[in-house]
Order: sequence, then structure tokens, then C-alpha cells
Amino acid sequence: MAVLVLRHEPSADLGNFGPVLDQRAQPFVYHDLGQPINIEGYNGVIILGGAMSANDPLPGLADELKLIEDAIRREIPVLGICLGAQLIAKALGARVYRNAELEIGWEPVYFTDAARSDAVLSGFPSPSTFFHWHGETFDLPADAEWLAYSDKCRHQAYRIGRRVYGIQFHLEITAEMAMNWCADSENCGEIASLDQPVDPCGVDTAPLARRILENWLDLF
Repeated sequence: MAVLVLRHEPSADLGNFGPVLDQRAQPFVYHDLGQPINIEGYNGVIILGGAMSANDPLPGLADELKLIEDAIRREIPVLGICLGAQLIAKALGARVYRNAELEIGWEPVYFTDAARSDAVLSGFPSPSTFFHWHGETFDLPADAEWLAYSDKCRHQAYRIGRRVYGIQFHLEITAEMAMNWCADSENCGEIASLDQPVDPCGVDTAPLARRILENWLDLF
């Protein structure tokens, strides 16, 4: 069976995750926003980032929220990154709203005590540096286990049950992806607001991305 990958923009793809899925011989299928969507025939869901808000009244996002609810109800493993983490939270009834400040670039992420014994996030140095690009955040869904935070954003990672994870930071980012995001004309305003330019090659997070994704795949 394949993993369903919800992709909201061509430039926000699997990145560091792609080679891991290939090496594990785990098939995956991209689903682009607005296409017909169904959970049948998939054994996992990865929800990637995007420039839109989880609160935007887009029919495609409404369909994704229903699919997320369905996947969680069926106990199918779900992994949400950035917008994906916000969509999981919203699907479970939590509030998504503007963060106090933009968080863009390489920032440290601190792991909570609960993360030390977590099946996916245990064993990582605290702090570890990851790439960020978001202006919104979320309340934790009911019964969520809080797993990580940063100086600018309290909710950086959480777990629902055993198989559902929301991660705000971009562990999947590659240098090429970061360069494309920085060069996108739609991001010029946010880039201009920063105190210093974003270094696309700041940290190689591929090893951490591999560990996290492999740990999540082991939950299947």
C-alpha cells in the first residue's frame, strides 16, 4: 500500500523525505490541492506545508480536513508538517491563529520531557536547529501530547494517540527548496521584514529528517 502525500504547492514537496521513502521501498502518491481525494487504499498520510492558511475557505482544504478526520478515526498514521500540523489541529477542533511574530529561517527547537520517551522524537539533542517558515500557530488538540517548542512559537510538535504527529518546523527542507522559497515573489514581503537574509544552506537536516521519518514509518 502507498502513503498519500498532500502537497499544496509544487515547491513544497517531500524534500529530504523522498529518498527515505524510496530506500524503504515505500510507495507514495502526491495529491495536489483541489484534486478528488479519498483515503481508501493508503496506509499512511503525509501533509506538507503551503503558503495558505488552514483557515482559508478553499474547497480543497475542506476536503483535506475531512480526510484527516477519516484517517485518524481509522487509526491510519498521519504526519503533518507546518501547514499540515495546523490542518491536523483544526480537523481535531483546535484553533489556528496568527502567531505573535513571523518565524523564518534557522532556529533552535527544544524537546519536552514527553519527547524523551516518544517513539518518533526520542534521542534527539535539545535544542536541535531546524528551518522555519510560518506566521500562524495553533492550540494543541484535546488529548495531544506536547513534544517541542521554540523561542518564538510554543507549539512546535505534538502527538495524538500513537500514530498521529504534527510538526511545525520544516525538517524535510533541502537547500534547493529553501532557495526557491526565498526567491518566490510572493514571499518578498516576509523576507524584507527580516533582520538578516535567510541562509538556504544553514544546516543539513537530512540525517534528522531520515531518523524522524523512519521512526514514523516503523509505526505502520
